[in-house]
Amino acid sequence: MNLQNIKGDYDAIFSLGHLCLAAIQLRKHDLRPFAGPLDWFATYSLSDVNRLLRNRFTGFMEAKNLRVAGYNTAEKKEGSTIYVIDDNYHVGSVHDFDADKNTLDDLATYPEVIEKFNRRINRFLEKMSTGKRILFVRTEGSFEEAKELELILSEMVQHDFSVLLVRHTNVTGIVENHWPLEKVCAVELPGEEIWEANHDLWTSLFEGIKLV
Repeated sequence: MNLQNIKGDYDAIFSLGHLCLAAIQLRKHDLRPFAGPLDWFATYSLSDVNRLLRNRFTGFMEAKNLRVAGYNTAEKKEGSTIYVIDDNYHVGSVHDFDADKNTLDDLATYPEVIEKFNRRINRFLEKMSTGKRILFVRTEGSFEEAKELELILSEMVQHDFSVLLVRHTNVTGIVENHWPLEKVCAVELPGEEIWEANHDLWTSLFEGIKLV
């Protein structure tokens, strides 16, 4: 699948990680009408995301599997959150546990945070059933992981979908990989500075993509 194939109208677009970058770029380009369950998570391994999707988020961020890793700003200061890792799925909540309302020893807002997660998961799964055309955006992943993701989504999504997989490597612009996958468009972007340096390239990636 190539970039031209993913152009067009979508009724839902979701980030699948690996950091907050995909969600930030979707929001920046007005392509994020609602929050997805993985928007603000660190999900370094696409294989773990695949397992999470295959399990339809069963047990996601279950209290018995949580580990507090510390403050996301190294130490507590204004705007700090507490970084909480789900050791079962190997994913980390970056922005959900406000350090003014929680401590490293007591996640006092856990009930309301898990309720928020469940709302987002339910909406995500509902869109899998009802959406006519869905786009998933993921940063980082291998060909084998992308192939597995395509298979899992094919079983979850009732209608049409596409995946834009953006990998950061030693390139100078947008490089299409032309992987032999029907539903996955894999591209490479410069990896030297992923947060601020590639805004124009993301704009090019999203050109011709519209929410309806």
